[in-house]
Amino acid sequence: MAAGKLYIGRKVRELREANKITQAAFAERLGISTSYLNQIENNQRPVSAAVLLSLAEKFQIDIKSISAGDNDRLLSALVEALADPLFEGYSPSLQELKLVVQNAPGFAHSLISCHQAYRRNSEQLASFDDQLGRASAFAEPTAYEEVRDFFHFVDNYIHDLDIAAERLAVNLTIPERDAGAVLAEYLESRHGVRIVRAAPGEEFLRRYDPGSRALFLNPYSPAATRTFQMAFQIAAMEQQANVENIVKRAEFRSVEAAEICRIGLQNYFAGALVLPYQTFVSTAKDLRHDLELLAARFGASLEQVAHRLSTLQRPGLKGIPVFFATIDRAGNITKRHSGAKLQFARFGAACPLWNVHQAFEVPGRLIRQLAETPDGVRYLSIATEVSKTGGGYRAPRRRYAIALGCEISYAKDFVYADGLDLTSRIAFEPIGISCRICERTTCPQRAVPPLKTRLKVDHYSRSILPYVIP
Repeated sequence: MAAGKLYIGRKVRELREANKITQAAFAERLGISTSYLNQIENNQRPVSAAVLLSLAEKFQIDIKSISAGDNDRLLSALVEALADPLFEGYSPSLQELKLVVQNAPGFAHSLISCHQAYRRNSEQLASFDDQLGRASAFAEPTAYEEVRDFFHFVDNYIHDLDIAAERLAVNLTIPERDAGAVLAEYLESRHGVRIVRAAPGEEFLRRYDPGSRALFLNPYSPAATRTFQMAFQIAAMEQQANVENIVKRAEFRSVEAAEICRIGLQNYFAGALVLPYQTFVSTAKDLRHDLELLAARFGASLEQVAHRLSTLQRPGLKGIPVFFATIDRAGNITKRHSGAKLQFARFGAACPLWNVHQAFEVPGRLIRQLAETPDGVRYLSIATEVSKTGGGYRAPRRRYAIALGCEISYAKDFVYADGLDLTSRIAFEPIGISCRICERTTCPQRAVPPLKTRLKVDHYSRSILPYVIP
């Protein structure tokens, strides 16, 4: 944009609307065409000196009042904000920024305010440097968080990989034939890869030696795990182009995030190969989402089945929208996805009233819960504990719980709703998302007060909590 040209379309439009005049009538009074006025109002053309004088004469305005002074200050502040490394990779032209300032000054001010708040928080975090480490560690998401958010915002469904996996599953007649045996045969015939039992003492699930073209699998892992690892190896050997295209489009901030995502995408392909989409969707419907029957039908684990149910987002053939999560004994959510209204907290542990915590008390059992969140939405939640080991008595054992659920309107599609009173309000237990954002004021399990809430303390009485939430 050349210097000296005056783009004041928003102000001209506001002047016309304040006088309640149509574009045609306004243009006639200024002595210009309607199309020229339309271009001026949309900042497609600058205001000429003649038009500026006509505005002053016909509408008795002060030319100084529509000068670019205010816009110049706002533009300067916007340029400064966007120069922050936070916006690295985004370099708008001066033309673009001027259009934002002229047409959407409120948006520009809001962006600047957000940036200022970010800078203030960064400075406050920097004051804790000695105790908490570098402030930059808090300013950006970790590589793991970035990949987690990537899968979240694509609805946990990767179309290209899902289609490719399903096509291969059909060719290999999975699940009509045992997936483990079929994939072992396929790896050897197609890629010359031998399946080898790992030696005692080797603590890994899978190790591939490209030199000898041998895939070592832990013989003590469950059959479903070994099958999944073979499917993962096929993804690594056949889906490199697909994976690289997806990673490239994601534009991750770091090399670490890209590497983590590659693993996640190969895991996705493996799950889609063992549990091919259309067959799995129809079978899940027929079996009313009975996790144990689905696991037996496909030779998969309960976790693999539950996770696959959370990926059924193919356009035109979507499954029941569910939420899925894995939680460790400390309450940390290690995996999460929700196609339902329920959303998991990004920080902090899960609500202690959620039945997923009870799963550790009754290992080996599927437990059910009718739950209601503070927004009034009701859910059916299923949880069970999972215990994994790669060896014998002395081998470390990993324990965690998986949770799967749906909104109550879909509950009848799940076998786990049988015998439950879905119409009784008292049958639904109140749960939250996280104590820090939960609105419930009288929860007996509250760990910390909700954010941005003023507390009242009564020194003469005490209930379960030592404070009162207004």
